[in-house]
Parts: sequence; structure tokens; C-alpha cells
Amino acid sequence: MDRRSLLALGLGAGAAGLVGSVPGAFAQTNGTNGQPRPAGAPAPAPAARGDAFRVLMLTFRGDTDVERGFRDYFAANDIKVEFMTRDVERDASKVKPILAEVLPTFRPNLIYTYGTPLTLGVAGPYDAPPTAGFVRDIPVVFALVAAPVQVKIAPSLASSGRNVTGAVHVVPTDVQLRAMQSYKAFKKVGVIYSPNESNSVAIIDEMKAFAGTIGAEVLAQPLTMVGNKPTGDGVEDFVRNLKAQGAEWLYLPADTFLATIFDRVGPAALAAGLPTFGATEFFLREGLGLVGLVSRYYSVGQLAASKAAEILVQHVPPQDIPIETLKRFALIINMNVAKQLGVYPPIAMLNYAEVIT
Repeated sequence: MDRRSLLALGLGAGAAGLVGSVPGAFAQTNGTNGQPRPAGAPAPAPAARGDAFRVLMLTFRGDTDVERGFRDYFAANDIKVEFMTRDVERDASKVKPILAEVLPTFRPNLIYTYGTPLTLGVAGPYDAPPTAGFVRDIPVVFALVAAPVQVKIAPSLASSGRNVTGAVHVVPTDVQLRAMQSYKAFKKVGVIYSPNESNSVAIIDEMKAFAGTIGAEVLAQPLTMVGNKPTGDGVEDFVRNLKAQGAEWLYLPADTFLATIFDRVGPAALAAGLPTFGATEFFLREGLGLVGLVSRYYSVGQLAASKAAEILVQHVPPQDIPIETLKRFALIINMNVAKQLGVYPPIAMLNYAEVIT
């Protein structure tokens, strides 16, 4: 796929990745200690001497590059912050007990949330009744929410209308599927997802809408549920069954629980001879994925932190800060996986892809 074809996807090639048409990119000029600042945004002023902001960070599966990017932004811009991190250990039902324990004593100025389940656990949907018990009086900044409008975190990306803003990390679904098609054409694409994650359900709908325009079929396989929680039970069989049904690709969406079992899905797909396309950087780096069009986790964390700084330092209300995604994306290809599958990218694609060897 040459540069002209790439532009037809709504993207342009850059030295470090792919440049999309969505807002919220980091400028290439560097801030303090070489850390980037959002394009067009003024550098945050330092906090008063000896006065630190308090930020509660809620993580899903421990520390990731997203959290490292978030914290580094404040350090690079000389903003004093006291961080308290609580990990839910892959169980979003722990959000309420954590808040009940931490809020009265730590009294955070801002809450950071990772992913859709934790964000909804803290802030709830925008149309929840006032008596629902969600946090309404503390700013909430999220990262790694794939579809904030579809899951009712916000009525629009322009404004949540309330105490929430954040950074979206997923490249538009149709753009991803066009990139997949450019690598290797398909008529059937399989996808595994958590049926309790509303963002994943929304992505399945978007996949089906795009597939209908090209005469393709989406084979959607939900994970096994135990009560209201997804499990990895039988996921290897799911992969093999999708291959047996004629899937030519396995798409791995930005699914919070699914990310915790990538180490099982990737090897199973490789053993079945099924190429994989990932929506997140983590799958390409850690999960034996073949290819993906992704936002870098560290940069997503920095974008979220820039919004938190606007709230804390510049006193901008969260509802006045748009929800955005990065403008610069990366097409990543794992050439070791390509060799094992015997499914190689078009030569022209190597001109702009990052290749893992």
C-alpha cells in the first residue's frame, strides 16, 4: 500500500507512525525534559511551592505505559502531584469499596481511571440519576476508553457536560479494518470480546456496519461469563472454532478483560494459522499479534495528563475540555509472527510501518 493508498484510508504516513485526521495530537516540539505537549496547548504553570495536587489513580491490571506517561507529564512540567494508586486486580466491582475507603481520607483533587469499566464504575453513565452514588464533585480523567459516546460516558466528544474528560486510544474501527484489508483481503473476520463491556459491543456493531459495505461477514465470539464477569474459559477453543468457520483474520478489540488473556489468545491463533489484527499496542508488544494500527500507550497517558493539568493548574472545568484521541498512530507489524504464519505484508507497507523483529 503506497502513500496515496494510505491517504485514502484517512491517514498519512509519518516518520514515527501514521497521522490521522482526528484532533488531539501531540506537537513534535518538546517540552521540559523532552516530553511532548499537546498541540496548541499552553504549558501548565507550576504548582505553588510546597503545595501538591492529590491524584487518585485507579488501574485495572497494574502499572502500564499509560500510567507512566501520565505521571511523567507532571514531572516534566514541574507540577507537584501526590499520587495514590489503587489496582482493582482485574475486578471492576472493587471500585466502590476503594472509593469508600480512599475518598474521605485522601480527598483527591482528581481521579484518573483506566478503561471503560473503571470509568463507568467511578463516574457512571451521564444519564444516571443523581441518587445512583457515582462521583459527581471530583474531576475524573480517563485513559483507554474506546467508545465514550456509545457507552454513555459523554453525550459527545466535544463535551461530557459534567465532571469527566479524557483520552481515547483507539483508531476508528473502519480505518483499522481498511488497514487489515490492505495487508490481506478478507471475506470473514473473527472477533473475540467481553459481552459485559459496552465499548466492545459498540465496536462489534461498527465492524458489522463496515463489513456490510464490502460484502464481508463478522464472526463474533463472546467470552464465557461467570455471573457478570468474563472469563478466559475455553478461549483457545474459540480461536480454533473461528478458524474452522472460515475466519481469515482474528480481530482483537480494545477490550479491558481480553487484554489480560492476550498471552493465551496470541499463541492459540498462531497455532491455528490465523492472522491477528490488534487494536492496542499491548497486543502487538506482548501478545504475539501480527499487525495493528494503534495509539502508543505512553502518549495516551501524556494526553490524559495534559487534560488533568488543565483542570488542576488552569482551573478549566472538565466539561469544557474535549475528549480527544491522538492524531499520530503507529502501524506495527511483528515480522517474527508473519514468518511463522507465512503471511507477509505488502512491500510498500514496510515503508511506513514499525517492524518488530
